[in-house]
Amino acid sequence: MKKFIVEFGMGTDFHGQDVTKAALKAAKDAVSRSCLCGLEEVLNLTDFKEQVYIHATVAVTKPEEVDCAAVAEAFPVGTVEVEAVQGGLRCDGLCIPAFGDCDKSIEAAVCAVEVYVKD
Repeated sequence: MKKFIVEFGMGTDFHGQDVTKAALKAAKDAVSRSCLCGLEEVLNLTDFKEQVYIHATVAVTKPEEVDCAAVAEAFPVGTVEVEAVQGGLRCDGLCIPAFGDCDKSIEAAVCAVEVYVKD
């Protein structure tokens, strides 16, 4: 496989302290910054599901709580693997119970997306 692109994104959950929500937003942010135009023509791809492999690494404060399958849904093509690792950021915000908060923290996640094309 050849690495074709690496992209990064950031996402936050301002209310609810949900690391999966933050990770999903980070993955969507990374996807919105990339463009795979021309892959089909230049590399003669015929099956994006089989010929494209995506490895996404999401860094969050509580990696054990990330629903990696939910984050994988952010990627429209390819075979996707999501790995949650220790990182991200937790900082003070506002606690508004009506918004789902259990404390006053904000969760932020970072996502690195690597796109590979099978030879």
